[in-house]
Order: sequence, then structure tokens, then C-alpha cells
Amino acid sequence: MSAHGGMSGGRGGGGRGLGPGAARGGQQWDGERASRGSRGRNLRALLDLLSPYRLRVSAMLASLLIGTAAGLAPPLLARTAIDQGITHHNTQTLVIVVIAFLASAILVWLATYAQTYLVGWVGQRALADLRIRIFKHLQSQPIGFYESRPAGVLISRITNDVEALESLVTDSVVTLFQAGLTLVGAIGVLLYLDWKLALLTFCVVPLVVGGSIWFRLASATAFRRTRETIGAITAYLQETLSGIRVVRSFGQESRHEATFARLNEDNREANMVTVRLNAAYFPAVEMLSGIALAVIVLYGGYQAIEGHITSGTVVAFVATLAFLFEPIQQLSQLYTTYQSGMAALEKIFLLLDTKPTLQDRPGAPTLGQIDGDVRFDQVSFGYKPDVLALRDVDLHISAGETVALVGATGAGKSTIAKLVARFYDPTSGTVRVDGRDLREVSSHSLRSQMGIVPQEAFLFAGSVAENIAFGRPDADLEAIEAAAAAVGAEHFIDELPEGYDTQIGERGGQLSAGQRQLIAFTRALIADPRILILDEATSNVDLHTESRIEEGLATLLAGRTAVVIAHRLSTIRQADRIVLLQDGQIVEEGTHEELVAAAGRYHELYNDWAAQAVA
Repeated sequence: MSAHGGMSGGRGGGGRGLGPGAARGGQQWDGERASRGSRGRNLRALLDLLSPYRLRVSAMLASLLIGTAAGLAPPLLARTAIDQGITHHNTQTLVIVVIAFLASAILVWLATYAQTYLVGWVGQRALADLRIRIFKHLQSQPIGFYESRPAGVLISRITNDVEALESLVTDSVVTLFQAGLTLVGAIGVLLYLDWKLALLTFCVVPLVVGGSIWFRLASATAFRRTRETIGAITAYLQETLSGIRVVRSFGQESRHEATFARLNEDNREANMVTVRLNAAYFPAVEMLSGIALAVIVLYGGYQAIEGHITSGTVVAFVATLAFLFEPIQQLSQLYTTYQSGMAALEKIFLLLDTKPTLQDRPGAPTLGQIDGDVRFDQVSFGYKPDVLALRDVDLHISAGETVALVGATGAGKSTIAKLVARFYDPTSGTVRVDGRDLREVSSHSLRSQMGIVPQEAFLFAGSVAENIAFGRPDADLEAIEAAAAAVGAEHFIDELPEGYDTQIGERGGQLSAGQRQLIAFTRALIADPRILILDEATSNVDLHTESRIEEGLATLLAGRTAVVIAHRLSTIRQADRIVLLQDGQIVEEGTHEELVAAAGRYHELYNDWAAQAVA
């Protein structure tokens, strides 16, 4: 929560969200990689989603087979009614045919109900499983994963793309099997009725198949493009709404409106390509089916007049033609859904195929209760392979010691904190806690004993009490109130309309920056961490709030190992030891008095801070 939100903020994608190319960055990442995806592999993956429910899928296919067979019966029954009933004035035959008609209608109704229910149940269950799978996968990714990908693109995967799969997994599965079975059955019925008329009808089929192949080739890229453009819109919308205060502050509404309008126009143009393809293809299929029907009526009617076939055969043949061309058109329409769904599926499985760059080794042991002794042995680290943020850092923080990290922006302070939390592994060297290499132990066992208070506290929508107890869900109200009192937060909480039950809104928007920070301190305290990281935790609060926080810091830091990143002199002077970083290296360390007396770089910073405090 706070840890992830705050500590990654310095190198995250938030700043890029205001630029006109922000959304396109995520779109390009997905689009370029998606083009290399394997449709065959993704189709197998789709079948794997349905495999846990194979029994229901089998029942659905059985109901499809029964329903299709019953649906093809009326033309044959109509021929019998005409040739053996009406022509021969045989009322008994007509009664039997009517009963058969009713039976086939009931069978179609029952089979359709069964297949609709079963495919809906299986489809919704499979999609729910997929959403959980994507969410768990995202939860397993390291911080660096989110720093290189816009959040809106990831949200689009679990919303827009899964939604695109819904019609593929539900309606399209039924259409595929039903239309396929109907097409095969219709061909069999036509050949049974009159093979000459059937062969004449089949002359049109190559034209329809050729048109379908053209449609498939022309629409493949178009439907992938529509998924990319809607992902870009989602990404840009998420970033813009998250940064709406900054947009308003700089009066950049018109620029963002123009950028969104351009992304929206890209999406419209991408969809219009598919509209033009549909407009060209589907009416052509209708025209060909109409021509085939006219030819059959002409030729079949002539054959009936000449006495070569019966009138009932011509009627049955014409009625069956609908079962021939309608499935072809349905399968072509299915390809539209298939293209859109498969484009979404490609993106989903490209995401799922992204292996975490940082994960526990198999069977990694837990740390158990830690003392909090932290050691860096010749640690170097770079966010990019050719640029090091830390160089050969040796640092020992004893259990229970408070160490303040100071230095200019980009000196490596937050990087040290991220390595302690194992949000990253060092490029070289070793980070140890209680003498154990963090790469050899369970990350959860480490982080469950850590507390992190970032520069900007991230709070969830919910009550004050729920946010305080986030790291300790079993905490009762008494423990929550005690923790709030320890850091000086109880004063403002008691003044809220509903006290600890007050709903604070998304990101704690109902509270001031200082109030959010006090809750973040309380949240860290109640979790009782062995290692505490304060990442410029007081930089956004006023002096009055800071004085309250300082009163609680003694309680918060007592008996814990603490890494404090701060620019304010009052916070730094409380540390047992101060470490000064410059260009990713430790250049000075000692107590405040020792470093001031040394008259080095820290002494210069101290003079600057003192001058600012006086001002």
C-alpha cells in the first residue's frame, strides 16, 4: 500500500501522464509485442480456461447437437406433409407431421435453454477465474514492473480485454458449434433431398468462402488496432483523472482535452475500418444467398413441373437453404468477434507471460522474528544496466539503530531503502538482514516485519480505522486508538464527523496532507515493524503537524531499526548516525555533532538548512 505507492513514486510513470505521448507509450509496448503473439497458443490457452468445466461443456455440446438436429427437421417434415399428406389428401399423415413439428419445437426449446444456461455458467466462471489469475499475477510483480508500465494499460487488461473475451467465450462458442453443426447438417439434408440441386447450390459456396478469407485477412490488423486504441484511452484517462489537481493547477485542461480527443479519434478511425469491412462483406453474402435462392426456385420449379422431383422437395430445399447460408454468415460474423477477442487474449497472455524479474527462490525459508540488523556489502545497483544509482556501498545498521540518509536528489537515498525492502535485488554485492542474504529468504517474511512511511501517504477508500489497521487487520479499536495517540493523531481524528469510522474517500482525499501523513505513521506503528523506513515522511506537512509527529517519533522509533530519509534538520538530528550520500556513494557518516565538526559536505548542507529554518 503505502510502501509501494510512495517508494516507487520517484521513478514511476506519474510524471509522464501529463505529456501527450503518455498513453501511447503503453499502447506501443502492448501493440509491438502483441504482433509477435501466437494465435494457436492463445486458442489453446482459451481452451485451458474451459477445461476445469469439461463436464458442463460436454453437456452443452450434447444439447447443441440435439437442438441442431431438431432444428433441421421442419423442412423434411414439410416435404412429407406436402407430398404424402396434402397431395394425397391424407389427414392422418398431416396429424403425425404436426405432432412431429411440435415435438421438434419442444426439443429446440429445451436444448436452447440448456445450452444458453450452460455456456453462460461456464463462460462467467472461466472469466472470473481469469480475472483472479491476472490480479494475482499483477500482485506478484516487483515494483520495477509498475514503474515501466502505465497503470491504465494494466487496468485495461483486466477490464476491457476480459470483457472482450466474454462474447468470445459465451456467445461465440455457441455460434461456432451451432453454426458448424447446422452447416454440416444442411449440406447433408440438401444432398439427401436432391443431389443435383445441391451441387448447383454449392457453386456459390466458393465465392462465399473466398470472401470470408479476404475478410479475415483484411480485418485481422483492424481488430487488433481497436484493442490497442481503447487501451490507450483507458491509460490516458486513468492518468489524467489521477493528476486532475495538477492539470487544474497549471490550467492545462484544453491541452488534455485535445490529447484525449486525438486518442478518441484514433479509436474511432480504427473502428471505422472494421465498419467499412463489415459493410463490404456481409451485404455481399446476402446478395449471393439471394442469387442462389432465385436459381434454385427457377431450376427446381422447372424440375417439379417436368415431374422429375416433387413439389414438396422444392419447398423443403428452399427452406433448407436458409440453414446453409445463415450459418456461413454467422461464422463470418463470428470471426469479427473472434478477431476482437483473440486480440484481447493476446494482450492478456502477454501480460501473464511476463515473468517477475524478482521472486523468491523455490523453497526459500522464512526469516522468523528478526532483530533488524542490516548490512550492505559492496552493493552496487542500477535501474538501467549502464547507469548505477549505487556504487560499492558498505553500510552497517545495527539492530535498533536509527540512521538518517542525507544528500542531494538522486544521490541514492531512496534506492538504499528500496534494497532494504527488497523491492529490487542489487546488481552486485549483498544486502543482509540479521546476517542472511535477502535473496535467499522469503520476501513476505521480510516485508511483514517492515513498516514504510513514504513522502506522500497512500490511503485507501474506507474508514480511518480500516486504513490504520491495514497492516494488522485483527487490531481492535482500543489498539487503533492507542497507536493514534502515540503519534499524536488522535486530536484530529476525534474532531472528524464520525471519528475513526469516518469515510476518507479515494486516496484519503477528504483529509489534508498532514492528516494523511499522521494516519500513515499510525499505520506503521500498529503493525509493530522491526525495521522502519521513513522516506521523507515529514516533507509535506506543516511545522505544527511536524511537531506533533516528532512527539510520536520517539515512540515509533523506540527499539526498532530505522532508516530515515529526510531534508528537515529537526528530523535528521534525532538519528543515532547520519550517512551522507553523493553520486551513489557514501562520502561521510557520523553523528550530527561529529559531521558538523568535520566541516565537510554535511557542514555545508547544515548551514543551508539552518539558513532556510531562519528564513
